[in-house]
Amino acid sequence: MFRRFLRPVLHLSLVVCGLVVTGLLVPTAAQDARPPEKAPATVDPRWHASLEAFAAADLRQTPQPGGVLFVGSSSIRLWNDLETSFADQPVVIKRGFGGSQLLDCVKLVDRLVLPYKPRLVVVYAGENDIAEGATPQQVLERFSAFVQAIKADLPGSRIAYVSIKPSPLRAGLMPQVREANELIRTYSQTEPQLDFIDVYSLMLDASGQPRGELFSSDRLHLNADGYALWQRVIASHLKV
Repeated sequence: MFRRFLRPVLHLSLVVCGLVVTGLLVPTAAQDARPPEKAPATVDPRWHASLEAFAAADLRQTPQPGGVLFVGSSSIRLWNDLETSFADQPVVIKRGFGGSQLLDCVKLVDRLVLPYKPRLVVVYAGENDIAEGATPQQVLERFSAFVQAIKADLPGSRIAYVSIKPSPLRAGLMPQVREANELIRTYSQTEPQLDFIDVYSLMLDASGQPRGELFSSDRLHLNADGYALWQRVIASHLKV
């Protein structure tokens, strides 16, 4: 009698084991539906130091949301008195990293922009893109990607694009700079939350050449007079 009872038990055990081995029997539906983990985003090693400095600054004093955020390349990074230049604004955050392109701002938008929840993002980038061979159309596409990434997460934030400046060192690129500026100016008119800040035309002399007195000795970066001009022009676009 015991043997007759044992046979069906052994048969059932073998069936269960067979289902487990063949993968037909899974522990839970939740485990089966678990999505694969995302690989961490890679960051260009050139920006590690800058990003670590930004993170350290945030730890010392976390910026309040709703401020004005300046992002972009070295023209933002080297603006030493930027925060005090717009003292009428309750919160001003500077997040410039030298040598960067507009393409880098797109890739790092989740670290440069989104955590701060700014009411306004002022971006200066695109000059290095052109210097590295990007076409004006590609600069426009990169700016559009930057805008759309911000809109997807912060639909109430505004974005102001500071036109690419006419650097004397890169005077040979002025045709591409003018075209990129015009493309972005036109694009900005189609999006109600965008603003185009024209510094380019104010940095030309009567003959249409870059005003050398606004630049430092490297003929690429701004001096105090150049930043004073930028401050006057940009301040009028920071109205609450």
